[in-house]
Amino acid sequence: MDWKNKLHTILVSLLSCLALSWAGCSISYSPNGGALDYTQLKTITIGEVINKAPVVYPTLAPTFTEKIKDYYESRTRLSLVPQAGDLELNCTITGYDLTPMSIGQDNFAERTAFTVTMQVKYTNRVNEKESFDRSFKAYRDFPRSQPFVQVQDDLLREIMDDLLKQVYNATVENW
Repeated sequence: MDWKNKLHTILVSLLSCLALSWAGCSISYSPNGGALDYTQLKTITIGEVINKAPVVYPTLAPTFTEKIKDYYESRTRLSLVPQAGDLELNCTITGYDLTPMSIGQDNFAERTAFTVTMQVKYTNRVNEKESFDRSFKAYRDFPRSQPFVQVQDDLLREIMDDLLKQVYNATVENW
């Protein structure tokens, strides 16, 4: 194949791609827009995070509530409304646990896993088949040389980021 035929093939491919993109599609597939049909979905309601874990860290629920709202507002074109949004998200913290991962010769944990579990009820009023009620979990581990009270806030930030991405991917990205 000579260079003219190669150039012709490339141009035809490029023009075909452009034509397909101009054909229009109301669903947005992008890293920050998710797979939302903005012609049908305009609003989202995000309830206050409730903490029902046996151990309650006082700032976790309000901090996570604001973090969720900010995340969805900055990554979608949905308007945040106080009630009856096209999408609704309600989160409940159900677990805040420390679990020994490995035990040393002295019978003390060498590493400990810090796990936060969250129950999420997601309602899509436009497409009920996408609604769900399921649990999400994230953890980080730390060595015994670091007392939990010293690493708790940093680990919690990482865990919240992980949980937030899981929830966002399950709701907006449909993963």
